[in-house]
Amino acid sequence: MSSEEKTPTKSVEDLIRDGKNCKTVMCLHCPSKILTPKNGAYRKVEFSLPEPRRKRGADNEEDALKEELLTDFWLVEDMYHFENMGFSNSVGNVKYLACADCEMGPIGLYQMDTKCSYVALARVRHTA
Repeated sequence: MSSEEKTPTKSVEDLIRDGKNCKTVMCLHCPSKILTPKNGAYRKVEFSLPEPRRKRGADNEEDALKEELLTDFWLVEDMYHFENMGFSNSVGNVKYLACADCEMGPIGLYQMDTKCSYVALARVRHTA
């Protein structure tokens, strides 16, 4: 893996062409491809996501309650556009997204009412 592939792109503008992702979206923790170019539309919205962890659960309850406010997302309107994506059980009106291979997440959320997924740019890496 080249150093370019390991280092996330610094500028959001470098990731967008015609309002969509121009690079492949990859898991931060394993080599899994999550989304191919042109399948996510850039959206600047606010969502609070729990701190990332493996599916098996947090070490303690206090860790499970920590959240991070994120604002840059890829909007994916069709869940079948994902390459490797896992969906959690429902939590209210959302399902959290995680890498289907290493189960690290959440990297975003799926809104059950709109059937739209939002992948946080800060929780993935981008490669050419």
